[in-house]
Amino acid sequence: MNSFNLSKKHDYRLSYLYLSLAIIGAILTMISNYNFALEYGFSFDLNKFITLASNNPASESISRDLLVGASAVFIWIVNESRKLEIKNMWIVYLGTFLIAFAFSAPLFLFLRERRLIEIAE
Repeated sequence: MNSFNLSKKHDYRLSYLYLSLAIIGAILTMISNYNFALEYGFSFDLNKFITLASNNPASESISRDLLVGASAVFIWIVNESRKLEIKNMWIVYLGTFLIAFAFSAPLFLFLRERRLIEIAE
């Protein structure tokens, strides 16, 4: 049995897993942002958002972790997308800042897997 064929089938499943995570990431963060807007007003107050994200050591830790980790991964996403010539990256870039990194990172991984499959064929 050819292991390359097995890995190609696996790549499709993996790409759909990434797409599912992107959808879940978008939904969960949008729910949280909606709840924030309900509680603090629909005019998004970035200062209030950052203050609440640093409200206690636990939230401060996870906010800093996300800031550093997401920054490093975003730099990798930009470089990797150029190297692989992935199309429609504007959705990932815009989604990072308008929706959430929890949406854009898995969406990029979906697009990357699909591009790797395309290159392999």
